[in-house]
Amino acid sequence: MAPTDVGFIPGAPGLDDDFEMPDAVLFCCTLNAIRSPMAEGILKKLLGTKIYVDSVGARSSDYADGFMVEVMQEIGVDMSDHAPKIFDELEDGYYDLIIALSPEAQHHAVEMTRTMACDVEFWNTLDPSIIEGSRDVRLQAYRQVRDQLMKKIKQRFRIEDD
Repeated sequence: MAPTDVGFIPGAPGLDDDFEMPDAVLFCCTLNAIRSPMAEGILKKLLGTKIYVDSVGARSSDYADGFMVEVMQEIGVDMSDHAPKIFDELEDGYYDLIIALSPEAQHHAVEMTRTMACDVEFWNTLDPSIIEGSRDVRLQAYRQVRDQLMKKIKQRFRIEDD
C-alpha cells in the first residue's frame, strides 16, 4: 500500500471485488441530530476530503444532540457546529450512495432517488436517545452507536484500522 493510500482493504468480506469508492455519500436519519451526523463525522475523519460526505434528516431538529457532540469529541471529531437539516435543504442533489440509518430516512431516500442513478443502503441503527437512565448509561448508549457506525463504515468503505 502506498503511503498516500487511506488504508483501503482489498477483498474485504462481504464486498465485491470490483469495489469503487463513491465520490459523494449522504447519511440520513430521522432528525439529523445524532446518527447521521455521527456517521458523517466518522467518514470525514477517516477519509478527509477524498470524497464528499453530508448528512440530513427526514424531519427537522433545532439543534445537534449534546451527547452526540460529546461522544464524537472523545474520538477527536468536533461536531459542535453541526446544524441539522432536512432533505429539502440539500445544496447538492447528486450522490453516488445514500445510507439510511432509520426506516423513516430510508423512505425519504428511496423517494429522493426515484429519478436518480444512486444506490440506497439501509443500516438499521438504534436511536440512543430512547435509552433512559443516568447520564453515564445514556452516554454509553451513544458510544455504542458511534462505535457500531465506525465499524460498519470501515467495513463498507474498506478502511483499515490504524
